[in-house]
Amino acid sequence: MLDLAFIRDNPDRVRAAVQSKREKVDLDRILALDAELRKLRAGVENLRMERNAASEAVGKLKKEGKPADEIVAKTRGLGDRIKSAEEAMRPVEAELQELLRWVPNCPASDVPVGVGSEDNVEVRRWGAKREFAETPLAHWDICSRLDIVDFERGARLAGSGFMLFKGHGARLERALINFMLDLHTKEHHYTEISPPAVANSVVMTGSAQLPKLEADMYRLKGNDLYLIPTGEVPLVNIHAGEILDHKRLPLYYTAYTSCFRREAGAAGKDTRGLIRVHQFDKVELVKVVRPEKSYEELESLVANAERVLQLLGLHYRVVKLCTGDMSFASAKTYDLEAWAPGVGAWLEVSSCSNVEDFQARRANIRFRDDDKKVKYVHLLNGSGLALPRIVIALLENYQRPDGGVDLPEPLRPYMGGLETLR
Repeated sequence: MLDLAFIRDNPDRVRAAVQSKREKVDLDRILALDAELRKLRAGVENLRMERNAASEAVGKLKKEGKPADEIVAKTRGLGDRIKSAEEAMRPVEAELQELLRWVPNCPASDVPVGVGSEDNVEVRRWGAKREFAETPLAHWDICSRLDIVDFERGARLAGSGFMLFKGHGARLERALINFMLDLHTKEHHYTEISPPAVANSVVMTGSAQLPKLEADMYRLKGNDLYLIPTGEVPLVNIHAGEILDHKRLPLYYTAYTSCFRREAGAAGKDTRGLIRVHQFDKVELVKVVRPEKSYEELESLVANAERVLQLLGLHYRVVKLCTGDMSFASAKTYDLEAWAPGVGAWLEVSSCSNVEDFQARRANIRFRDDDKKVKYVHLLNGSGLALPRIVIALLENYQRPDGGVDLPEPLRPYMGGLETLR
């Protein structure tokens, strides 16, 4: 969340962030509660000072052998007044904290202002679109022809939006996961983590998933547990409540997780095939860094994700998101979009964000600098990459006229030397 002092000192900037991210926040109420709470705290502090002074006076009188009954009685009254004032603070503080959870992060100064994806800015492209003698097939037709995804049985097992990968399809997913984890651990020096697939509400709040995105989550009945919507959730909370030594920074973490999203607001959109599903696999990247290094680290994070696409030989573009298309927690985001010729669309396969100290404040993750001062870390996250959209891009770009699909060379060792899916 945003620092309350920052909101107090920069109300116009916060108001602009709320508007540009199309959020509904009663900023005037927040500022009013802040003023009220500070007034109440000042009153409590004055009463405590008065009580301390009275206690000192009592001690002095007793030392001198003089009566102190009148001051003792007054001190008891002060205690009651302090207790009453503290009780008056609690509902104000609780309401203020609840409202602060709904305030979005402020976009960085170089983020383009816009309403939606049409206002995003393309930064660069890599590779070129593949040429086909005939109209390329969409991935759902390729999956059916190769018998590698069973859409009907997946839906029968768990409902619409759940898929059953089988045979070479299941092995392709496993190959991609292992390939990406090996790349990020060996070449990019991330530490591999195998986290829980569920998280409690404290962890969800720390990663800024709650309360904003609760409608999109799967909650376990009778438990304070949710199926994780992204590997970012457990990874950014690894050091929740800790004060790290500055010498340990930066920290890089990667993990493979299954992710679960209801996406309640996306009904009817991109529902065919593998484009939009409720359960998907993803290799996540998270960085814990010093504040002054975070935007340099963001560019490095994007490069790490791009490396996967380059090794797979997939045509892609990097897009800087506008204010209206960014997430609630992000200060700056780049999306990586792979070209899928069968569906004729750019598909987001990675979203790389710097959230600055927004999550760190929620999860209370700090570091002690060499000057002994305690500061909040900056956190970054990105997909490195997300499946099954990478599967879509591979199937549609590497399809052959004879109905097979060639495999990029880096994946072949993970597929037992297989060169073509037939």
